[in-house]
Amino acid sequence: MKYVDEYRDPAMAEHLIEEIRRLAEEPISIMEICGGHTHAIFRAGIDQVLEPQIRFLHGPGCPVCVTPIEKIDRAIALARRPKTIIATYGDMLRVPGSESTLLKEKAKGAQVKMVYSSLDAVALAEKHPDFEVVFFAVGFETTIPANGFSILRARELGLRNYSVLCNHVLVPPVIRFLLEDPDVQIDAFIGPGHVGTVVGSEDYRFIAEEFGRPVVISGFEPNDILQSVYMILKQRQEGRRQVEIQYSRAVKPEGNVRARAVLNRIFEPVDQEWRGIGTIPRSGMAIREEFRDYDAEFKFQSALTLSPAQESPACICGEITKGVKEPWQCESFGTACTPDNPIGTCMVSSEGTCAAYYKYQFLKRAAGGMLG
Repeated sequence: MKYVDEYRDPAMAEHLIEEIRRLAEEPISIMEICGGHTHAIFRAGIDQVLEPQIRFLHGPGCPVCVTPIEKIDRAIALARRPKTIIATYGDMLRVPGSESTLLKEKAKGAQVKMVYSSLDAVALAEKHPDFEVVFFAVGFETTIPANGFSILRARELGLRNYSVLCNHVLVPPVIRFLLEDPDVQIDAFIGPGHVGTVVGSEDYRFIAEEFGRPVVISGFEPNDILQSVYMILKQRQEGRRQVEIQYSRAVKPEGNVRARAVLNRIFEPVDQEWRGIGTIPRSGMAIREEFRDYDAEFKFQSALTLSPAQESPACICGEITKGVKEPWQCESFGTACTPDNPIGTCMVSSEGTCAAYYKYQFLKRAAGGMLG
């Protein structure tokens, strides 16, 4: 397949692996921020090929995994309102709240709709003028501009029955948080390519300049990731600490200027809670006051005063998303917590670390095919 095969070429992969082994003079820990990278690494077996010199840590780049339980409970509370439609992405339907999920509420008769974009939710608001339509929006810089466009579109159409329950988070603040945590030991980062298409590379400069860690913004094919590891090792060999772009076919240093303009027009930075991690200063994006009529938390605030949420004590997703522990260290992994019956968010999402371990490593380990 053109534009894909060249990034999966076996000969090129073998060459990159040889170069990585030549440069890897000592073991290093590399965190891939994005859940898409985690799955790509496991799917191609890159972690197994490069062990033990290269240890991959799996970061908090799965938006479903870091959505706080209180926000799930608010979405469920809105789903229980009469004449209300909750529209959201498929992954969010099964994320556990304190006592239910959106999927369970749907089974009980709530109007919960799976959509592929926020504009689908705007279309629902047009089609059902007698209903309040709430789009439950999660995601990083990648999805924030599109959800901002949906607010502009709803305003353009004069829709008064559309709003957004917003849980948008930013990558740079959580990386700073991890680097300042003494329990987390990270030598370098593979930066998320799709976030890079929006924000570019400048937002990551502090990682190299303040913390002395190399960053390479990577694509998602196997040879993209291998080349990114090679670029990290090359920086270390040459004594450089920089932000580099491997995914140059999609990422420009300045990012997408128009998308950033929409992001900054509709949203503003706020302190944000990350599930299992805690509150990180200015790591979230909330809807600005000018667009408050489209902010579900303002519009339905009386319905969203809920009791404090309770996490399952059996879940260690917070430590897993920080790279402190691996799924193997969770007593519930693969037993009480499985993709069919997830307890933690890392098992729910298709980008979650536990889901990746279960899909690509747990079954092989159970069959005696690998690890020990």
